[in-house]
Amino acid sequence: MSEYDGYLSPFSWRYGSKEMRTIWSEKYKRRLWRRIWVALAEVQAHYGLVKPNQLDDLHAHLDDINIHRALEIEAEIHHDLMAELRTFGEQATEGRGILHLGATSMDIEDNADALRLQHALDLVIKSLKSLILLFTVRIDEWADIPIMAFTHLQPAEPTTLGYRMMLYAQDLFIDWQQLTSLRAEIKGKGFKGAVGTGASYAELLGSDLVDDFENKLSTALGLPFFPLASQTYPRKQDYLVVSALASLGASLYKFAFDLRLLQSPVIGEAREPFGTKQVGSSAMPFKRNPIRAEKMDSLARLLAQYPAVAWNNAAHSLLERTLDDSANRRSILPESFLIVDELLHTAITIIKGINIDLAGIKRNLDTYAPFAASERLLMALVKAGADRQEMHEKIRTHAMTAWQAITQGKPNPLPGLLSNDLDVQQYLPVNEILDILQIEGYTGFAARRSKEFALQVNQALEKD
Repeated sequence: MSEYDGYLSPFSWRYGSKEMRTIWSEKYKRRLWRRIWVALAEVQAHYGLVKPNQLDDLHAHLDDINIHRALEIEAEIHHDLMAELRTFGEQATEGRGILHLGATSMDIEDNADALRLQHALDLVIKSLKSLILLFTVRIDEWADIPIMAFTHLQPAEPTTLGYRMMLYAQDLFIDWQQLTSLRAEIKGKGFKGAVGTGASYAELLGSDLVDDFENKLSTALGLPFFPLASQTYPRKQDYLVVSALASLGASLYKFAFDLRLLQSPVIGEAREPFGTKQVGSSAMPFKRNPIRAEKMDSLARLLAQYPAVAWNNAAHSLLERTLDDSANRRSILPESFLIVDELLHTAITIIKGINIDLAGIKRNLDTYAPFAASERLLMALVKAGADRQEMHEKIRTHAMTAWQAITQGKPNPLPGLLSNDLDVQQYLPVNEILDILQIEGYTGFAARRSKEFALQVNQALEKD
């Protein structure tokens, strides 16, 4: 049967990088299992429990992964780790007799999962760092470009393009800090046996050597261990990891959602890259649909649901362990990472090739900025001696007239209406009124803080 004749997860080929799929592959997992078995044998050899020829035999077959044979055995015994153990033993006939000595399944599986969390987080953190650095370049480049800001999806006051980009980058930088800190805290179960007491290893080595034994294994695997565990490492660790990934997903979701709004011709200020041969619609040849941003939001929406599953796994791990987390962890851990991987690589592509429509930005400023400038004019009039309430009503009346003109497709007449109002002219000359209504520079500290933030983030990431 062709591999395309049956169901394939889209994460098997469509979403995520080859590097991330490799980490969550069956081959990679089984290679880690074997590495842990060999590390266990190496440390046990230090205590005289494993002979040199047995250890040499295990090393010789460390990479001889035979998933087909392991699945044959699993079909009979219904235990995937034991099936891999027997496959390894069929290959390493001299070392077979000491494989898995004193261990329980989760001594192998949970330490392998912790290593995969480390390796996958390394990829995520690397890609996230690249994305943030791209953002800082854009922030510095666009720090001084005034644009119309929107609150409640209504025109508000001007900001700058760099400042808006900084808001996305700030969220991403928080995510980078959180993930970097979390990566440093990832721990394996260690080697503590069936219920976490280390009784089997104490039986083999003596109680006084158990701590030294586990420390040697921690060093051999390059993996710190939880000091306490049940049959598994605390499933709270999965929850923290998946939640941190979902937090990053939220940051990327907002960026993509905003871009979808900005790409609409109604606003028309920014567009994601669109290939020269790219097809936007099967029915409407003119379409330039924001498929990259839409894909990001679709995947991030799925990612947002996974922390709830991880929460239930942690909360429902009754007493020393239940198995009702096992099946869903086969999906939520790899898929959380593959979604984030796809989100990051897509965002990098967008930021590299994003199209900023300066004409669209100017059009929106010309249309809506005079309304925002009316507040500025009101303050100037009051400072010149006018009655605040009277001027407020005067400006409001002209603003309503201007809105009516805009809805009819006409240019915004508010500057002319206000500068020609004799009551307003009693307090300010026409040229000053018009200058006040030129609000492009009414952006506060946006440009300065954008550039400062870009510099600070670059310095922080360079230290990493």
